[in-house]
Order: sequence, then structure tokens, then C-alpha cells
Amino acid sequence: MRTKSVWTWLILACGLSTSVWAADPPPGAPAPISYYRQVRPVLQRACTGCHQPAKAGGGLLMTSHANSLKGGEQGALWVPGKPEESLLIEVVTGDPPYMPKNAPALAKEQVELLRRWIAEGAKDDTPAEVQDTISPENPPVYHSLPVISALAWSPDGQLLAVSGFREVLLHKADGSGLAGRLVGRSQSITSVAFSPDGKLLAATGGNPALFGEVQFWNVADRKLERTASVSNDTLFGGRFSPDGTLFACGGADNSARVLKVADASQQLKFDAHADWVLNTAFSVDGKHMITVSRDRSMKLSIVESGQFVDNITSITPGALKGGLQALRRHPTRDELLCGGADGEPKLYKMIRTQARQIGDDFNRIRGYAPLPGRIFALEFNADGSKFIAGSSSGTGGAARIYSTDDAKLLHELPGHARGVFAASFSPDGTRVATGGFDGKIRIFNVESGTLEREFVPVTITPAVAGK
Repeated sequence: MRTKSVWTWLILACGLSTSVWAADPPPGAPAPISYYRQVRPVLQRACTGCHQPAKAGGGLLMTSHANSLKGGEQGALWVPGKPEESLLIEVVTGDPPYMPKNAPALAKEQVELLRRWIAEGAKDDTPAEVQDTISPENPPVYHSLPVISALAWSPDGQLLAVSGFREVLLHKADGSGLAGRLVGRSQSITSVAFSPDGKLLAATGGNPALFGEVQFWNVADRKLERTASVSNDTLFGGRFSPDGTLFACGGADNSARVLKVADASQQLKFDAHADWVLNTAFSVDGKHMITVSRDRSMKLSIVESGQFVDNITSITPGALKGGLQALRRHPTRDELLCGGADGEPKLYKMIRTQARQIGDDFNRIRGYAPLPGRIFALEFNADGSKFIAGSSSGTGGAARIYSTDDAKLLHELPGHARGVFAASFSPDGTRVATGGFDGKIRIFNVESGTLEREFVPVTITPAVAGK
């Protein structure tokens, strides 16, 4: 009797009852659908690009369960327990479905997941500690220096775009102050590029293993015009075509893509690489795309058809001693500057003019003095007479300016004790900016190689112990 009383007391003390036990799913029954683990990833990949604080299409936010439940101009997004009366199911079904726009329809399994979750009551199981509170009105707060992965000078020379966490920071080009913060949903920003006319700023990135995203921002209004979620992992190395109508990027899904800038729809998906595609470029006439990858190759394809043309680099084993990460096309010639794991910048011509021979590296024009570690950043000045290369060795970094045509090392830029991941020339070619692991922007005089200005691109707010 004593043992029975103890167990009865424990059950009552823990708030357990026979009715609670009966509510548990019977053995072998499928577990309830989790919003946080199963539904949220689907909505993030397919929906939140157009329904986020930076761009609430139709007045609808889908970055949290609470926001989605509030609904937008067409009312609530779902009715708990009633999938067939829920707007979410209505817009993702049909032939063709109304949503997602300019993107592939959800798979049948994904639609059924949403349907079942709503039928089960559309419950929110998001842990309180991971609630997303960042928005344009509540931008990120930095407690330490950010790693800078991308830089770009605006065509008019007035702005310097700097990658941050969940945002692109627009600084006055002389480093005198912040001119704007472009806060989006991608945690990682891997590249930034201004359109040829300077009206748009494109940023690639995403949330690793969840979604990849291209953001197109209106520079003058500091507003997000459109986005494209085109992968289940991070995107890299974005570049505008010479006429500004197309945008190319690579991805961690071993693919490269070309998007139409006007509506962010996908024109081309290129799948000839065997590893992450880390950078892209267009030919001078915009008819070809060039891509580099961790698979140690630089490939040429036709933009209109997606046809693979050639491996620009050698296919001989050992000719390239590691993956390629950085790529830039000469401003006026179809010549490609690439760099990667072996630390040596190399210049290649785009089109092969003789039959491939086993062991050849025919398209290579010249190499340049190697940097320590891996090359992460390459950038030509406006006329292509000079370029900068930035590298990281894991324990240090380097940034050097070279003369393109005679391969002379012009300057070893001082102050880079940590890895350099980004570099950009000013439009007039008189200055160059670098950024990397130490979270600082450095602006150098190109003619002399001297440091003109150094600054931290964010405000650091010391963390409070215990919070």
C-alpha cells in the first residue's frame, strides 16, 4: 500500500493523469508534424523571400508562426484543423499553383506535410530562445567584430557596400560614416555587387543547409525590390551581366544559376561541376558564363542554352593544386583571373584556339607571385591594368596589388595580420578597400600603397554578463 501511495503522489505531483497518457499517440502511430523542424524550413525556402519584414508582399509576414497566423490582405493564412479552408493550401495547390512565384511548385510531399500539420491543429513548437526579432526597424546588434566576406564600391564612387550579419551596410566611400543598413533574412552574406547603372545592389547568401538567396535592393530607396530562393543551401559569387539584365551566382549544391534581374526568375541552371560553385563571371558580350569551383576547374558555358563549352583550366591531374574560389573577368578583354587553394593568381584566355592535348594548360596566359594561403579575393581596377589579390593562411593574411600585363608585384598592403576575404577598387582606380577576418575596413592609396583610412563598419555593443 505504501508503494502504491508513493506512485500515486508522484503522478499527481507531476500533473500526470490517465487522460494525459491516453492522449499520447498509440505505439507505431506517426509523430505529430513539428512547425519548427519540418514546416518552418519549407516556408523559409519557398515563401519568406517575398513575405519578410524587408518586403511584406500582400501585407503578409511569414518569418514566424505568429506573423503567419495574423495573415495579410487576404486574411489568415491557415485555419487550425481545417486544411481545405486554409489559404496556404489553396495557393500552393492548383495547376499551376499560385505560389511560390517565379519558383518551382512545392513537391507533393511538402504540400501533404503542410496539409497534415494544419489538420493536426497548426501548433507552434518554436523554442522561445530562437525567436527571430531582427528587422529593418530592429537591426542586428554586434557584440564583436564581424567577419567581412564581401565588399563593393558603387559605380558613382559614393558608397562602399560591406557584408554584415543579416545585412549589407552601406558606408560613405571615404569611411566617414554609415549611409544605410539593408537588413534581410539571410544570415550569411557571401557576395555583393552593384548593377552597372548603380541602381541595384545584389547580395548572395542564405542560411546554411536551409536556403540560398539572391537579394536585389533599390540603392536610392534602401528598399528590397525582389528576392529569389533558388537552393537549399548558400549561394556565392554573384555578378551582373554587362547590360545589367541578368545575374549569375554559384551554390553549395554544385550548381550555378542565371536569373533575370527584372523578376528574379531563373533562366538557367548549370550542373557540370562536381563540387561547390564559388564564383561566376560573364564574358564581355554577356553571351557566356564562367564558373569556378572547389572541384579545381574553371568552366565555360553558353548563357542562352546552358550548354557546356569547355574546361578553361587544365584537366590534367595535379595541374591545379586545389579548389578555385576567386574569379574576375578583365574589364575589356575575355581574360579570366582566378585563384584558390595554391595561392597563385593566374590569368587565362576564355576561348581555346587549338585542340586540347593531354597534359596541356593552353589557355593559361601567365601566373603571378603566390600569396600565403588561399586566395579569397580578386578584383581588377577599371581599365584592367592592375588587380588586387587577398588571401588567408589560417594564421595570417595578405593583400597585394599587381600589374596585370607584366606580372609585377606593385604593393604589399600593410596591416593584414588576419585573413583577407574581400577587396574592391574605387571606380576611378585611386583607392582600394579590403576586409576580412579581423572585421576592419582598410582603404589604401593605389599609387603609393599606403593606408589612408581604417575603420570598423559596425557599432560594437559590449555584451552584458548574465544576459
